[in-house]
Amino acid sequence: MEAPLWVLGTMSGTSLDGVDAAMVLTDGVQVLDFGPDAYRPYTEQERATIRSAFGLWPGDPGVEAAAEVVESAHAELISRFSGVALVGFHGQTLAHDPGGRGTHQTGNGALLAEALGLPVVWDFRTADVAMGGQGAPLVPFFHHALARRIGAPHPLAILNLGGVGNVTWIDPRHAEPESPLALLAFDTGPANAPLNDLMLQRQGRAQDEGGTLALSGTPDRSVVEAFLNHPFFYRIPPKSLDRNAFDLLAAVRHLTDADALATLTHCAAAAVAKGAEHFPTPISQLLVAGGGRHNLALMQALGQYLPNVAPVETQGLNGDMLEAQAFAYLAARVKAGLPTSCPSTTGVPAAVGGGKISLP
Repeated sequence: MEAPLWVLGTMSGTSLDGVDAAMVLTDGVQVLDFGPDAYRPYTEQERATIRSAFGLWPGDPGVEAAAEVVESAHAELISRFSGVALVGFHGQTLAHDPGGRGTHQTGNGALLAEALGLPVVWDFRTADVAMGGQGAPLVPFFHHALARRIGAPHPLAILNLGGVGNVTWIDPRHAEPESPLALLAFDTGPANAPLNDLMLQRQGRAQDEGGTLALSGTPDRSVVEAFLNHPFFYRIPPKSLDRNAFDLLAAVRHLTDADALATLTHCAAAAVAKGAEHFPTPISQLLVAGGGRHNLALMQALGQYLPNVAPVETQGLNGDMLEAQAFAYLAARVKAGLPTSCPSTTGVPAAVGGGKISLP
């Protein structure tokens, strides 16, 4: 058993708002405590540089400039913390093509280790993809540790509502996350992405703040029902989705802004309920993380489809920092030589430990 360490995890998501960093005290098995966290937004120029490299692969023009932005932003944020024994650096996903060219997270952990004088664990996804896995999601092993930390006695699920929704079904009675019946993880369907896209397209605003406009609308049930007939919902998990896999904006073209938002909200919630049909056993609660938990219309819609829906904060967790914390936990697992994904989370044929460690 490894000695517990204060590990700093970082995350920069595809929404490109900025970098999250959070400290976790862990031995790679248990989550023993949470430490400070911080956020560093990208500037418009930094955002544009990274966005112009989306879809590119190592060596392509524009990738090096994006990598420099990612590395310098992370170095700046990480240097604000003290007492860090190990860093988990996810980098920035530019391209993800499991079964094809692989996966590409830009940002060099070896350069970061040199600049910071700290050991850095990075390149978390490549090994999983190389073995035939999806390389995502990687957060489920952390979700399992959280379920055990809060002392959940029965199976539960943790739902992350980002651009796309993803869920982890957890049976915390299994001590090891790679146990065959401990976890099942998969993407549920579109979540915030179509809502934000509609607001931008129709009103020039980034989002429907708090779901206020959606709450004033009425969902078109025929659109929701047609949406639920998509073949994705009948595929057996684990499974993952591209952000733009559904053309939902076309389906609500005929509706007012409020009704369109209400309809898209119910599509997102109904997709989660449809996903729950794949759970090995019913759940005692659904804990929600990610930006979507701030959307009252979405949380209310989830409550109409599923029992005991609550934000992760009701269990003393931080729904904004969960992914950064996850990469702190995964870094500790890599250091301890423990697996970070398994067949029921990414579809990889056997439990595998991703990540490489760079020493200063």
